[in-house]
Order: sequence, then C-alpha cells, then structure tokens
Amino acid sequence: MDLKNNFDNTKNLKFLDVFSGIGGFKIALENVGFECIGFCDSDKYAVQLYLAYLSNENEVYYDDARTIDTTKLPDFDVLCAGFPCQSFSIAGKRRGFEDTRGTLFFEVARILKDKKPKYFILENVKGLLNHNGGRTFATIVSVLTDLGYQVQWQVLNSKFFGVPQNRERVYI
Repeated sequence: MDLKNNFDNTKNLKFLDVFSGIGGFKIALENVGFECIGFCDSDKYAVQLYLAYLSNENEVYYDDARTIDTTKLPDFDVLCAGFPCQSFSIAGKRRGFEDTRGTLFFEVARILKDKKPKYFILENVKGLLNHNGGRTFATIVSVLTDLGYQVQWQVLNSKFFGVPQNRERVYI
C-alpha cells in the first residue's frame, strides 16, 4: 500500500505528538507529508533520542503534558498520543484511572477540547479494552464523543505490518 498517494490531498496537515516516546507517530506521519508542530514526553532518554535522530526545528517541546498551555500552543490538525499504558496493561497492576499515569488520558482530552483539531490518533495496549470490565474504555469513548468527535477503534498487531514482533495495540 502506498500511503503517500492516499494522503496527497492532506500534505499540509500539521500534528502534535503527545507522549511521543522516540517518535513513532512522527516518523509515520512525516513520511506521508504531514508537518510536526511539537512533541511532549517526560522520558529523558526517549527525548534525547528524538532530538538526536529526528528533525525538530521549529517544534515546540513540553516535558509534561500537564503543563501544556493550549493558549500558547500553535494550531494543528491532528493530535497523536500514545498515552501511558502501564495502568491498563495486563503486565501491570491495572489500577487504571486510580494510577496517576492512567489519568493522563484526560490531558489528551483537555488539549482536544481547547484546540479542537480535526482529527486524533490515540494508541494504547489491547488491555485497555477490557480494563475494569470495559468501563475504562467506555469512559474514554464517552469523553471523546462528548467533545464532538466521531470515534472508531481497532486492534492492530505489528506482526502484520512488517515488524518482527507480536505486539497488539488498540488505535482510536
């Protein structure tokens, strides 16, 4: 599949990468012609790698999503966020919204509410779907629809996309 041809009419779309990690969303979206306006991550080693290997001229940077001042944030069309998964993962204690990391989804919602981008792409572990009997995921979908967004989701496995690992993730 040639993604560049599928997105030719959206070449001028700008995106913000929250919980950017080492830049997976950035690499993918820039490869289809999108422009990154900024990124946010608190992991100092991920940020070091991001700064060393990825072009980031003219991008704003935040080390904590809770400190993003949306009144000063440049406009963008797409919000990307791989919000912290530890509190929803079957590999963790599954404390969900009772874990501070689990509440960081609400920072994503705050940014969406304030900036109103046309689109968003959220990524998390598959365990998010059944966390707390599905109520956590229902809350997330409810928050997003209350903000006026039409929400779709799908579980994708990296092994079907040329990556040599079995890694299931939910994309919203």
